[in-house]
Formats: sequence, structure tokens, C-alpha cells
Amino acid sequence: MSQYNKRTLAIVAAILFMAGLSRSAPEKVETLRIGQQAPDFSLPGVDGRQYKLSDFSKADVLVIVFTCNHCPTAQAYEGRIKKLATDYKSKGVALVAISPNDPKAVRLDELGYSDISDSLEEMKIRAKDMKYNFPYLYDGDKQKVSRAYGPLSTPHVFIFDRQRKLRYVGRIDDSQKSKRVKSRDARNAIEALLAGKEVRVKQTKPSGCSVKWSSKRESVKKAFEAWAGESVSLEMINANGIKGLIKNDSEKLRLVNVWATWCGPCVIEFKELVTINRMYRRREFELITISADSPSRKSKVLSFLKQQQASCRNYLFDSEDKYQLMEAVDEDSFGGIPYTLLIKPGGEIIYRRLGMIDPLELKQTIVGQLGRYYK
Repeated sequence: MSQYNKRTLAIVAAILFMAGLSRSAPEKVETLRIGQQAPDFSLPGVDGRQYKLSDFSKADVLVIVFTCNHCPTAQAYEGRIKKLATDYKSKGVALVAISPNDPKAVRLDELGYSDISDSLEEMKIRAKDMKYNFPYLYDGDKQKVSRAYGPLSTPHVFIFDRQRKLRYVGRIDDSQKSKRVKSRDARNAIEALLAGKEVRVKQTKPSGCSVKWSSKRESVKKAFEAWAGESVSLEMINANGIKGLIKNDSEKLRLVNVWATWCGPCVIEFKELVTINRMYRRREFELITISADSPSRKSKVLSFLKQQQASCRNYLFDSEDKYQLMEAVDEDSFGGIPYTLLIKPGGEIIYRRLGMIDPLELKQTIVGQLGRYYK
């Protein structure tokens, strides 16, 4: 082998070795074992209070549920978690929920079944909207408490006796769909402990979204790098073409935004539209933008779209007649931009907004139409 080939192989080997070192090692977290003591904690709640393990000292049974906002499985169990809290509150059972997720480790394309992510502020929104009847605590910054308990997914339930020894750990029940439930494991464990009996089934496997440990931030970074590399294009479109888009003969929920580079509010809200597209485009959803700029500004419009990494379908109206444009978009429009429509397959408009969108309101409408749960 020549010296050149040896040196080349050595360089390749070194590169591969360094690449291996740079990869984030998978998070190894050990789940608390049956009989172990409940680890102490001090965590902020959505109500502004700081909660400690000792705050629940009067309870004969303590149920700790690790859950979150964005996970479809966690959302499917919200009602059942609330019912557990209601049914057993007067019987000496305390229930507390903890979100273990680092919000900076949640990819946008993991939010396809949610309108919010997992920050403390967003937890406050979720708790209010769903009328949570239990403390909802945040552990997303340091995740020390979550590592001490060791949840594998959301939701993951830990049930402790009067001495705060773990007596049951695992799923809430055996089906995400409430009508298919045959084994109410968490409820059975609570009933046994209240009756002073041994829990028959002490451990089950939880099912849901993986916990978003901080080590997964690298995945978020790679996602943004991949999105930045997607191609961005711009096509011309006439009034008839726009009318065809609004009819929406596709099978997708269609979000249409009319904007222009000279429109301040349009420019400000554009990032939100790109974010929404990244959240929902894996589902039956698409974003289409239509620029009201002069056709002579096509290069500047395309430049802006590339800066925004708008890899959705983008159009530029081929006429200077803006009244014709707006009438083609929506006969009920009073004119003006930004103008946003959310259109069901078949052409029914379920969201109209003249002016800047309310991102949360729009996302709630999208998820309300697409559905929150896996089918």
C-alpha cells in the first residue's frame, strides 16, 4: 500500500472516530424500582406555587404522573387523569403531574398533534384550557427530579403508599382509546393500597412519547439544519389559478396566506407560518403563500422566501390589480393584507383573518380539524 493511501485511510479513520465522539450518547435513565422511596422534589407549578414532596404528606396514597402537553398519548389520557384525581381526592389520595420534557429538546415536527409545546408558560395554557384539577409541575430545565424517578415515556405513573414506597409503576390502563380499556392498572393499584392489600400487578410497560431529555437538543439542531437546506421556489399565478386553490380539491387542510414584502405585519408574522408548516406538514396539511407584490419584484420576493426558508408552495400574483387578487382569494374580503384562510378539503373556509394571525388560535383550529390523537 502506498504512503498516500495509508495517510488517506488514517485521515478517514480519524474523521470517523471524531464523528463518533461528537454524537450525543443516548440518555440512560433508570426507572425507580418497586419498594424504593419517593425522591424528594421542589418544582414550580402552573399556579405559581413551588411544590415539594412534603406538601402531600397527609395523603395515604400519592400518585405521580409524568406527562406533558404535546404528546398525543398524554392528551388522550388527560380526562382519565382528571377523573382519577376527582374519584380519589376524598379517599386520601393525592395526584400530582410532572412534565419531564426539556422544551428545547422538542422538534417542531413532533408537535403535529398539538397546538403548544412543553414550556412552563405553555403548560399554564394547557392546564387552564383543560381545567386540570391537580398540580401540574415543570421539570424541563434541569430534569433532576425526572432522572431520579426515571419515566420512560409520557404518561408514566408512579404510585406510592403511606410511607412513600413505590408500589406500582407503569401505564394508567391498557389502551389509549378509553372504550377499549380492559385493565385499569393504576386504578386497581390505588384501590388495593386503600384497602391495605398488596398490589397484584406491580409493574407494567408505559406507552407514549419518549421523554425529551436535554441530550435530544442535538436532534432539534439537526432538524433546523435540514430544513435550512430545503429548496424554495416561487411560481406565477393568475386569478383563475387562485380560485382553484381556494376551492381546495385536495385531501389536505389548506392554509393560504396573502402577503407582500412591503407589508410590515406580513413580514413579522411570516416566521410563525413557517413554524406552523413544519409542525403539521407530515399530516394532511399544507401551507400556500401568495405574494401581492408587483410581478416586477419577483426576485426580491424569492429572496425573502429563501431567507425565511419557506419550502412550502409559494406564488406571486401575475397582475398589478390587487382588487382582482383579493376577489379571487375571497369574495367576502374587505381587502387588505395580511389575509389568511384555512380551508377544508372541498372548499369550506373555517378560519379567516384580516391582519396578523393569532398563532395559538390558528394552531388550535388546525389541530381541532386534523385531530389530536393517532388513528
